Amino acid sequence: MAADQRSEPLKFAYWVPNVSGGLVTSTIEQRTGWDYEYNKKLAQLAENNGFEYALSQVRYMASYSAEYQHESTSFSLALLLATERLKVIAAVHPGLWHPVVLAKFGATADHLSNGRFAVNVVSGWFKGEFKALGEPWLEHDERYARSAEFIDALRAIWTEDNVERAGDFYRIRDYSLKPKPLNTPQRPNPEIFQGGNSTAARAMAGRVSDWYFSNGKDFDGISEQIADVNASAAQHGRTVKFGLNGFLIARDTEHEARETLREIVAKADRGAVEGFRDAVAQAGKSTSDKAGMWADSSFEDLVQYNDGFRTQLIGTPEQIAQRAIEYKRRGVNMLLLGFLHYHEEVEYFGRHVLPVIREMEADLDAREPVGAGAG
Repeated sequence: MAADQRSEPLKFAYWVPNVSGGLVTSTIEQRTGWDYEYNKKLAQLAENNGFEYALSQVRYMASYSAEYQHESTSFSLALLLATERLKVIAAVHPGLWHPVVLAKFGATADHLSNGRFAVNVVSGWFKGEFKALGEPWLEHDERYARSAEFIDALRAIWTEDNVERAGDFYRIRDYSLKPKPLNTPQRPNPEIFQGGNSTAARAMAGRVSDWYFSNGKDFDGISEQIADVNASAAQHGRTVKFGLNGFLIARDTEHEARETLREIVAKADRGAVEGFRDAVAQAGKSTSDKAGMWADSSFEDLVQYNDGFRTQLIGTPEQIAQRAIEYKRRGVNMLLLGFLHYHEEVEYFGRHVLPVIREMEADLDAREPVGAGAG
């Protein structure tokens, strides 16, 4: 990890529950709402309990326990206007947006929020959505090539005038965006995130993205991804920051936390999970090296649809803090969290988990000089 990144505190983001069904595909009670009033209160709770970012999900049609959805960019703007410090990341599909249109929306949202808008570029795994909308479905590596071209154009529009692009997917002729997003000492343009586990995704992140989001991983899994993305970034004279998905179950005792996980999986909506598994099976298999997202996910993993259980942020505040700090040692800059009961558990996190993480983090920084390797 670069020295300036190594010294920064671990950041926290949460998945915005702007789709129905919560963050696990289970019939267990989830005191989590997908409506705006619930999410407005959640955003305000989150920014007062240690969360710097929130990620709005994108889904365009009912499926896999997400029967209802709010559109990600408009919902993100609403949350930005309801908060003071929270940065909101809107997930978007390049295949359904033109970079100029998104750039214009993003610039307006950035001004309205005083520089807190960000975007997550989703290359897309859900073939059914594209078919339903009558849009062409590209093969795996083509989707990432399109995303890379999209990000290149987006950043150029946000930072340059008279932009010209004649790529395989987008044509832009002498275009100048005014006003541009806010240019602050912290960032020259809204931060650009991306996801994906495949070789193509990792290479793309190194070339063009500010942040790389990973599905849930154990220590060795995330270390491998970070090494690959850093190698790609070094080839282009760049640095990339890393976010890791995790479903957090913090309880006063480890037994309580493990029992909650057991109940979630025991009450899984089998039909919905199996439908999701069938839909995403092509994501890993469609890559030449079979290393795409969900390529090795078990049924239990997919009950949390971004493999959040694999990160194992489950237990007492002290156990979770120890694991979070180990992820930081390995190069993770941000943990992207989901919860069963958002309001209560976000407050519990801020009151009981985060202080322990910060205490351990201070000790880690004192023991390991800035720039030291993770080993």
